[in-house]
Amino acid sequence: MPGSERLPDQARVVIIGAGIVGCSAAYHLTRLGWRDVVVIDQGPLFRAGGSTSHAPGLVFQNNVARTTCRFAIDTVETYRNLQLDGEPVYWEVGSLEVAATPERWEELKRKHGHATSWGLKTRLIGPDEISRLVPIMRTDHLHGAIHVPSDGTVRAVQASEALARVAEEAGARFLARTRLTGIDVKQGRVTAVETDRGRIVTEHVLSAAGIWGPVIGRMAGVPIPLQPLQHLVGITDPLPELSGETGWQSMPIVRHQDHSMYFRQDYRRYVIGAYRHEPVLVDPQELRSSWDDGLMPSCAPFRDDLFAPSMAYASELYPPLESAELVEKINGMFSFTPDGHSLIGESLDVRGFWACEAVWITHGVGAARAVAELMVEGVPDLDLREEDLNRFYPHAFTRSYLRARGAQNYREVYDIIHPLQPMETPRKLRLTPFYEREQALGAMFLEGAGWERPQWYEGNSPPPRPSPTRGEGDFVPNFPTRGEGDSARAIPGRSEWAARFWSPIQAAEHRAARERVVLFDATPFKKIEVSGPGALTYLQRMAANQMDHPAGKVTYTAMLNERGGIMTDLTVTRVDDDRFWVVTGGGVGMHDLAWMRRHLPDDSSVHLKDLTSGWCCIGVWGPRARDLVQPLSQEDVSNAAFPYLTARSLTIGSVPTYAIRISYVGELGWELYTPTEYGLRLWDILWKAGEALGVAALGGGAFDSLRLEKGYRLWGADIHSEHNPYEAGLGFAVRLNKGAFIGRDALLRIKEQGITRKLACMTFDDPAVAVLGKEPIFQSPSPAGGGHGGGVLGYVTSANFGYTVGKSIIYGYLPLDGAEEGSSVEVQYFGRRYPASVVKEPLYDAQMTRLKELPVLAGSGGAR
Repeated sequence: MPGSERLPDQARVVIIGAGIVGCSAAYHLTRLGWRDVVVIDQGPLFRAGGSTSHAPGLVFQNNVARTTCRFAIDTVETYRNLQLDGEPVYWEVGSLEVAATPERWEELKRKHGHATSWGLKTRLIGPDEISRLVPIMRTDHLHGAIHVPSDGTVRAVQASEALARVAEEAGARFLARTRLTGIDVKQGRVTAVETDRGRIVTEHVLSAAGIWGPVIGRMAGVPIPLQPLQHLVGITDPLPELSGETGWQSMPIVRHQDHSMYFRQDYRRYVIGAYRHEPVLVDPQELRSSWDDGLMPSCAPFRDDLFAPSMAYASELYPPLESAELVEKINGMFSFTPDGHSLIGESLDVRGFWACEAVWITHGVGAARAVAELMVEGVPDLDLREEDLNRFYPHAFTRSYLRARGAQNYREVYDIIHPLQPMETPRKLRLTPFYEREQALGAMFLEGAGWERPQWYEGNSPPPRPSPTRGEGDFVPNFPTRGEGDSARAIPGRSEWAARFWSPIQAAEHRAARERVVLFDATPFKKIEVSGPGALTYLQRMAANQMDHPAGKVTYTAMLNERGGIMTDLTVTRVDDDRFWVVTGGGVGMHDLAWMRRHLPDDSSVHLKDLTSGWCCIGVWGPRARDLVQPLSQEDVSNAAFPYLTARSLTIGSVPTYAIRISYVGELGWELYTPTEYGLRLWDILWKAGEALGVAALGGGAFDSLRLEKGYRLWGADIHSEHNPYEAGLGFAVRLNKGAFIGRDALLRIKEQGITRKLACMTFDDPAVAVLGKEPIFQSPSPAGGGHGGGVLGYVTSANFGYTVGKSIIYGYLPLDGAEEGSSVEVQYFGRRYPASVVKEPLYDAQMTRLKELPVLAGSGGAR
């Protein structure tokens, strides 16, 4: 067994926690060349008493999030090849997620699509096949299941020890019964750790302490936003029906998500886990650090009252359990973050403090590999935007918020969650100055980064019209439907799933932007001021585009990592010689700010200031935007005086604004910024003057369909750190000849070697087809293939209906030979495949005559 008695004086990195994450991190760090690695744990090795020690060991790889699924695939690949004393630690018995309701069966079809997109082999099976795989399960009430053959069960403690042995052979040291008591930080950097056995000088600390993560973080002054909760698991006595079993497991592990339960075989016994009870939260500061009368620190006394209903549900699915007795009861703790994802990365406030927290056994090795790659190489193979330690806004660190979100995530762990479904509580955390006006217009709010964000406005519903099939006094909404009038103006209906958090009102708002003028609440956009004598030099290094422009110039650019991956895309406005405004999306704002902060020079020549709360913003867009703005402004806003991609101060009525002529919807217009206290006045001035022009408020749903018609990329969906500008179609925003910048060398290599895939625009052959993103894209069937489609080419990154072009639009990365205009593909959605074709992009105003107010070119269309 690995382990050392002597406490070293120094180490390159000290890992806190010898559970599956800590041992996996040591394993990967040593594989990447680090030798002076020390792992400490307050408990014995390797049943140390943390969450790993009581984990039931079920490994389910499929996940709606691609990175999370890839973590699991990586983890299984390691478990599969791991042994301890010649014995395997992983049993690849497969898994079943069963459907007891029609809604769940449809959800499993969607999950099958996700798995296909991420490269995980799954299949949908019926009740007869379920019975064959799990003979003791009742299946007459089931619609079917999704079967993942490579899933299974891991002996988590043995896996940890096996990984530790490999790491120890490469130079890592493991110290048992060594409790961390403090972390020394000087000038914002880790310098040492203090333990109850002495001090270790180190440059790096990796917190892999699980539920103790907030306690460890507090020692360094780093908030770790996770909430520990209790979770109940019972193990039965031997079942007579399994009397012939000789191995640990022969049947697949099972999740019955309609009853919030999971099951696995344990020789002749059965393990039963249940989420079907009200969450029981635990304060991290109240966690024990030692065993208590045989009860490990991460466990609490069992709650029979909470588990009793689950035993009744268990016997419905497994009749042999009706007479079973529980011979082992576990109330073990694990944790949830506010959004359910892990916490991976280095703190911005304390350099050298790293975290890999809120990681389940399923993802342990993959997540640890990612943090190890970050530590050693600076860039992981996978995009970690959803796991970024620095992604949260300040409200997410409050105790009340953590408890509310932790409890709700526990309740919803097996729920069917729509991609657009907003959380219900806490809400109304961040309100723009226009919130009451938006409420009065009937805003349907979603939530993003704590902001209340209108998706559409009921007040934009067209007036009713007489019904041709009802009585003379009856009316129906005045929305054109498919087959009625101009096809480009028809609104196809949507299926039940795609229709959630969608309204045909979005079409009316879309058309208002194309035909008249709209107001869009852009206040949640992240606004960062970059200033100081080194500001230009800094931005030149950070950005792929040219930043050295005169004051008042606006530039779209990407910021890249050393591999040429797109870490963020944003606009940069040069306000004056040593001051710039950076504007990026509100949902990813903290991620982008973190990337920028991480690369600040040490000489204090550059300062970053978050202006988001101090400035609100209204997007004024549409062909009549100037007709609205000019009469209210004291300044000339003509095309000659205020061209596209420029910025200047404007006075709107009595309100001072800073106006940027840019539009994410592809129409003439401005983003009007003003100090927050002037915001409501600005809205009211614009709204009153706009009434004569048919002004409308624009929600997020229409905003997305407008940007997709123009082919504008969305970071986190169409582009992220696994994509480079050339394959993303953003080569126009790269200036290789401007000098050195992060990622330039990688782009030179990529340009020389050429790309193998590209982001392509496709439209469904049937415009009534609506998908939501992440669906797999297949090569179209060919006669040579007997009518069967080819392999998976990619997956849908963005999708929406283009109400101007009358087409259902999708984007996705395709291999070059499949991305040519006119190529045919198929998209799988809820188990069915729908044909689509690759088309030339953008679909709307390709010559940018609307944005730039250029003369109409022959055949280009779409100009004033």
